[in-house]
Amino acid sequence: MKKILAVVGSYRKGKTIDTLVDKAIEGAKSMGDTQIDKINLIDQSIQYCKNCMVCLQDDPDKPLADCVISDDMDTLHQLVDQADAYIFGTPVNMGAVTAVMKTFLERICWIHAKPGRYPIKGCPTPRSGRKKQAIIIVSSGAVPTYLRMFCDDATSCIKSTVKCSLNASVIGSMYAGGIHTRELDGFSGKAYELGRKLMRY
Repeated sequence: MKKILAVVGSYRKGKTIDTLVDKAIEGAKSMGDTQIDKINLIDQSIQYCKNCMVCLQDDPDKPLADCVISDDMDTLHQLVDQADAYIFGTPVNMGAVTAVMKTFLERICWIHAKPGRYPIKGCPTPRSGRKKQAIIIVSSGAVPTYLRMFCDDATSCIKSTVKCSLNASVIGSMYAGGIHTRELDGFSGKAYELGRKLMRY
């Protein structure tokens, strides 16, 4: 059974990203036996990283580094570690991930990573040797899909974090653009197929 963790960085439930992530989950479930946990980050108590470096300096042989902060990330770190694959969904705010998604990504970095040697000595490298996969779903209210290259630092931020910290390869992503003036129907099918693709790996 494949374990999938869906992480939603939207501030609004039932809207674009929440709906598209649900479509990806539906697609994954259509492919067979899977356990899927969906986390809406706005429902979690997640403090900002203190930049204290305790996790960075922890024993590199431990499966997860220690964190001085005790909040809902204690449970989320376990879900992240146990997952075989991930679905990340976030609106593009000011060209990047939402603040709650950024906080989550900062908090997972050095708990799940250790200092490595590539491309520069000290950069994060995954603590886990288990290969994983991820898909990314982002949306923009105003910027249409064909202008994605000018308004999507969100995908690259998530992609680099999951590679360096979670040993996860992004096998697909989508950008739902210009949603203020169009329906989601054209994007729902793509999200569904991304979920199915996630189960094929």
